[in-house]
Amino acid sequence: MKTPRRSLIGKYLGLIGFTAIAVASASAQEDPSKYPTRPIHVIVGFTAGGGNDIIARIFGQKLSESFGQPVIIENKPGGGAIVATEYVAKSAPDGYTLLVGASGMAINPAVYATLILIVNPSSPIKSVAELVAYAKANPDKTNYSSSSASFQLVTELFKQRTGAPMQVIPYKGANDSVMAVISGQVTATIADAGPALSQVLGGQARALAVAAPKRMEELPDVPTLKEAGADVDAVLWSGLFAPKDTPPAIVKKLEGEIMRIARLPDVTARLKPLGILPVGNSSEEFGWILASDIARWAEVARAGRIRIEQ
Repeated sequence: MKTPRRSLIGKYLGLIGFTAIAVASASAQEDPSKYPTRPIHVIVGFTAGGGNDIIARIFGQKLSESFGQPVIIENKPGGGAIVATEYVAKSAPDGYTLLVGASGMAINPAVYATLILIVNPSSPIKSVAELVAYAKANPDKTNYSSSSASFQLVTELFKQRTGAPMQVIPYKGANDSVMAVISGQVTATIADAGPALSQVLGGQARALAVAAPKRMEELPDVPTLKEAGADVDAVLWSGLFAPKDTPPAIVKKLEGEIMRIARLPDVTARLKPLGILPVGNSSEEFGWILASDIARWAEVARAGRIRIEQ
C-alpha cells in the first residue's frame, strides 16, 4: 500500500509539507517592527474542549494581553487537522494567521501533553493485559476512537507492541473521542489528559495506563504503559506555527512571547491539572525533536499502513 504521506504531512511532517501560497496584500508588506497592529487569528484543527483548543485559548489570552490586540481562536476541525493546516499554509505570511497543532513551520513547541488510555467504567476490562487479551479474543468487536493522526499513531504503536487487533473509529475532536468511550460506542481510546482526566477523576471513565515516562501525580495508582507491559512511551507536544515566508522578525517576536508565557506561574498552574507541561523551547531546540518524530512516527505509519482522508 502507498505510504500515507498526506496524513503525516497534515499532523507530523509539516516542516516538509507546510508550504504557504503567498498572498500579496498591503498587510503582508507591513513593517515587522510594528507587529501586531490588528487582531491575530489562531486556528485550531479540532473541536472546542480538546487539549490543543485549551492550549490555544490560554496562550491566546496571554498574547492578547502582551500585544494589546485581540487574539481570536477559530476551530476548523477535519481530516486530522489537515483542513486547519492547509488553511493556515495558504494564508498570507504576515503573522496574523497562526496554527496550534503538532508540527509545521514551527515558532516553538509550547507544551508536552500526557496521554491516557481509557475504557468505559462498566467494561470488564480493568488492565492493559485484559484489554490486549480481549482484543485478541474479539478482533471484530474491539475498536478505538481517535480524533487525529497523533492519537491514531500512538494507538497503532500500542497495537504493534502488544499484538492487539483494534479498528479505528475517527472523530472530529478529543472530547468526542472520549465521549465515544463513555457512551459505549467504542472499546477504548488514547486521549490527552485535557478532556480525559476529569472524566477519569469523576468516574465516567476508567484509566488503564498513561503513555508517559512516569505516572501522573493526579493518577498515582494508574501505571505507565511500560509498567503495564506495553513498551510504549509517547508524550505528545503542541506548539504555535506560522506560514512559510513569515518575516523572521515577526517569528522571533512570537517565539519570544510564547517562551515567556510558557514560563508564567499562572499558566503552569492552569495546565498542570490537565497533564500538560509548559516548555517553551526555542525554534532551534525544537529542530531535533521534530527530526526525531519524523523518523519515529513515519515508520509506525508505514508499518500500520495508516491513511487519513479529509
